[in-house]
This record gives sequence, C-alpha cells and structure tokens, in this order.
Amino acid sequence: MFSAMKRKIAILSSDFEYYVARWKHSRNLPALEGSDRNILNTLKKDGVCVTTLADLGFNSSSELLKAAYHQLSQMENLNNSHLDERLPQIYTVTGLPEFYAWGVEKRLLNIIENYIGLPIAFHGVHLRKDFKSKHQFGTLLWHSDAEDRRIIKIIIYLNDVEQKTGPFEYIPRSLTSLFSWNYFRVYYKLWKSGYMGIDDEQVKPVIPKSAWKSCPGPAGTVILVDTKNALHHGTVRTEDRSTLFLCYTANPPERPDLCTQYWDDTYPRVELRSASDAVKVST
Repeated sequence: MFSAMKRKIAILSSDFEYYVARWKHSRNLPALEGSDRNILNTLKKDGVCVTTLADLGFNSSSELLKAAYHQLSQMENLNNSHLDERLPQIYTVTGLPEFYAWGVEKRLLNIIENYIGLPIAFHGVHLRKDFKSKHQFGTLLWHSDAEDRRIIKIIIYLNDVEQKTGPFEYIPRSLTSLFSWNYFRVYYKLWKSGYMGIDDEQVKPVIPKSAWKSCPGPAGTVILVDTKNALHHGTVRTEDRSTLFLCYTANPPERPDLCTQYWDDTYPRVELRSASDAVKVST
C-alpha cells in the first residue's frame, strides 16, 4: 500500500510540474497565421484536423511525395497473403532529407508547439503499408497512444483512401472529455483490455456509430491528430493503404522509451544520415 501511495504522489507531482511548465511556456508560444490558427482551434476542439498538402502549401511537399513514392516502389514484396492477420509493413525514413525537411517546416512546428504548449520534439517518420484485413486487430482496434500527455501524429495518405481502403476514424474529444461518464466507460474497457484496444461492438454502447468521424480523402490528405486524447483506429479494409506517419511530443516526452521506434532499429531503416541528427528537434 505504501509503494502504491508513493507512486500516486509521484504521478500527481509530475502532473503538477507539467501544468506549471505549460503555464510558464504559454508566454513564449510562437505566433500563428490565420489559417494555421484555424488548424490549432480545430485540434483543441476535436483532437483531429484534416487538411491537405496543397492547402498547407509547404515548399517541401513536392519533394516529400516524390521521395515517398520512390521508397514505396523499393519496399519488399511480402509473402503474407496467407496470413489471417497481416501486420503493417513499416520502414523508418527519418534520416532521408525529403522527409525530415517536411517534418520540421517552421509553420508546422509552430502549430504543434501551440497545441502541445511546451517546447516540442520531432521524433521521426514512418513509411507504412497497411494490408487487407477481415477483422479488427492491432491498430484496427480503438485505442489511444501513450508516448506523452499530448501527442501530435500526422498521417499523410499516399493513395486515395475510400471506405474499402480503410480510412482513419476517430471519436471527437468532446464526446469523451476528461471525467465525463463516457470517458470512464470507454477507458475502463481499454483498461480491461490491457490498453491493447477494443473493437467496434465494445464502443457502440458508449458512443454510437453515428458519432464516429471517418476520414476518407485523396492522396495528399493530411490528418493531424492527438493520438493520446482522441480515441481512434484504422478501419477494416479490402484494399491496401500506404501512408506516412510523423510523431511529435513535448521535449522531453513523458514516455521517451515509446518514441525510439522512429529512429532506432525497431523497423528497417532507410537513411542517408545518422538518426541522431534527425530526431529530438525542438523549438
């Protein structure tokens, strides 16, 4: 009992220090342009904002897409069609300059710093191919991520995504706000799963399917999402889907051990420079 109380006190102390740090840093947050302020406001409201590479207008976007399609063409053809559960094929491309340059666009970093409320770290980029699936498993289950108290992950569609391609889907933060009854019901189910995720049938009694937000879109669709505070998942698909995933947290994050996958050897790495140069970029 004493050790449990000690852990609880440590958590409360850490949380207090976190909120004080955010309050202090609020005076140093970078100014935003009007359209970027709209993205921030949508993130604060829903935990998700959907836009496009064209609307963001970064000069680095064309090189990003060119590099992404080239790397997709180089990915190994997996002999996994016989498997009932086909795990995504992931390459770490953080060290390639085209991906890194887009990930540290100043306007993008400013939006994310304003949302997270602290100096931020850009951890890296995954090039990802998700395969056909007949049922929910892994990230197709509803879940939340655990790297930090606030996380921004950016998903960029590299092909047109319709229902058959398995669009990203989420529940707006307002429907599971902290200390609401829905919050306790959903996160109790997640806790019972060991935080491995819950399926559609477990979510429906709490949040009806009509309230879920699906995010189909053409190639070049960009989804900014707080994967800690917005319950989300990928959906069952009958066609493969290719994406880029980028990850940002406070610097340092609450769980740095969960962030190393964007530059270490968890997945095959494609790089032209050392990973140590590409990660932990802060503002």
